[in-house]
Amino acid sequence: MNTSNELTNASLALPSRRRAIPLPLLEAGLVVIWSSGFIGARFSIDYAPASLVVFWRSILVTLILFPFVARQLRQTPPAVLLKNAGIGLLAMAGYLFGVTEGIALGVPAGLAALFADLLPIGMAVLAAVVLRQRLTRSVWIGLLIGLAGVMLATHDALAWGTAPPWAYALPVLGMLSLAVATLWQKHSPDPQALGLLPNLWVQCCVSTFVFALVAGLHGSLAPIPNAGFAMSVLWTSVSTVGGYGLYWMCLRRATPTRVASVLYLSPPLTLLLAWAMFDEPLSWLMALGMAVSGVGIGLVIRGEAREAV
Repeated sequence: MNTSNELTNASLALPSRRRAIPLPLLEAGLVVIWSSGFIGARFSIDYAPASLVVFWRSILVTLILFPFVARQLRQTPPAVLLKNAGIGLLAMAGYLFGVTEGIALGVPAGLAALFADLLPIGMAVLAAVVLRQRLTRSVWIGLLIGLAGVMLATHDALAWGTAPPWAYALPVLGMLSLAVATLWQKHSPDPQALGLLPNLWVQCCVSTFVFALVAGLHGSLAPIPNAGFAMSVLWTSVSTVGGYGLYWMCLRRATPTRVASVLYLSPPLTLLLAWAMFDEPLSWLMALGMAVSGVGIGLVIRGEAREAV
């Protein structure tokens, strides 16, 4: 009896422990790991088709997480699992397909990050049009300043790439898919909501079937027996669990607009990482753009804080 009580108390303490971590620290981790995902996608295309890497990434994450979530999954109503599966299809399969396929077709990693991280603007527009939400003027100004900073930071990257014109739409569609999933997750509260790890497992599991279809259309689903492919799968697995895990954690403690606006810092950091790893060009505009984006993010945070009072 005492052991059972101790386990119950420990499980109840987990959310409060997560809340003990300062939100800005979680957001900083989100930016770093989110940016590393773009670099992982860029790294992987030298060794295998992007869809094949993401397919095996989904399998690996699903297998590793299953022993830790099996019990809670069995106790979760099917309707809750279906809802989270739908969110996962949009947030993970839709977003990753747009980004990875765009990069695989020749869209530079920094430019893909720019398009994909238009997420704050896309989310704000969707919330205003679909959910009839009203954002304050300072929040809109902050979003636009943040976007201007991103465009400054990625200015030199806008002319790179040899992808066909239609391929540049893929990261944008991926961004819209994640925006819809984010608003769905935030505005459909459920007392039986899944925990963080079970939610990630469901999302990866449903994404596995999607990427199996996509990768199968490009060729064989068999893994490629070399170290580069194995490293690509491992890298994208870590960035997926860490990136999406921190994204959902931040979303539980802040508004979708704030969480998405923080990702304005991802394209400049992606360019910095791409310079360090792949010798892609770097310029002083990157530092200026990151500073401008920081000002925009600050305006968003202050604007939402005033609105909440």
